[in-house]
Amino acid sequence: MYCNYCGKVIQDDANVCAYCGIRVGASVARKRLVRPRQGRKLAGVCLGFAEYFDIDVSVVRVVWLITVLMTGIGLIPYVIGWIVMPEEPLPLTASASAQDVTNP
Repeated sequence: MYCNYCGKVIQDDANVCAYCGIRVGASVARKRLVRPRQGRKLAGVCLGFAEYFDIDVSVVRVVWLITVLMTGIGLIPYVIGWIVMPEEPLPLTASASAQDVTNP
C-alpha cells in the first residue's frame, strides 16, 4: 500500500504512515474524546488524546512524560483525564445483539 500524502510504500495493515505520520486508509479519527480499551499502556489518556487529535501516540506520551519530569504539573491533568474521560463502549457481539432481538 502507498501513502497518499508522501507516496512511500507502507504496510498493508497500517493505520498511520511510518514516514509522514498521516492517518491512511479507511480509518477515521474519533469524534469523541474517550479512553480506548485496546492499545493503552496505563489508563488510555494519551492514546485517547492521540486518536482525537489524529497524531501519533508516541508523540503524546513523550510530551506528557517531559511535562511530568520537567514541571511535575503533567501528573495532575493525567489523573483528571483518567477520571473525566469516559471509557470506550464495549463492542456488541453478533450473538448478543441477535439474542436481544429474539428475546424482547
